[in-house]
Amino acid sequence: QVQLVESGGGLVQPGGSLRLSCAASGSIRFNAMAWYRQRPGKQRELVAVMSSGGSTHYADSVKGRFYISRDNAKNTVNLQMNSLQPEDTAVYYCWCGGGPVDSWGQGTQVTVSS
Repeated sequence: QVQLVESGGGLVQPGGSLRLSCAASGSIRFNAMAWYRQRPGKQRELVAVMSSGGSTHYADSVKGRFYISRDNAKNTVNLQMNSLQPEDTAVYYCWCGGGPVDSWGQGTQVTVSS
């Protein structure tokens, strides 16, 4: 399985931006990559996904604010988060999947508060 390590979380004020990064231990070229989040008291939910071919899908709640990107040469996937709101507060998880691969990172905390 691919090992995933997230970084970039932290505390940000409402309206601010953060960029999350996920580094994979091996090639992700042929895998779908996604970001999920788990808000306090809620189930884990999909935030954004990018297929191996570059197609993307976003949760309605983040469309136009969050952007997923990947760099297959560096085995990384990023999540640019803009116009952050308190309801975006969550632990954000990186996911890699496809075929026999189904890997999760350990999560990174994002807190949006004034």
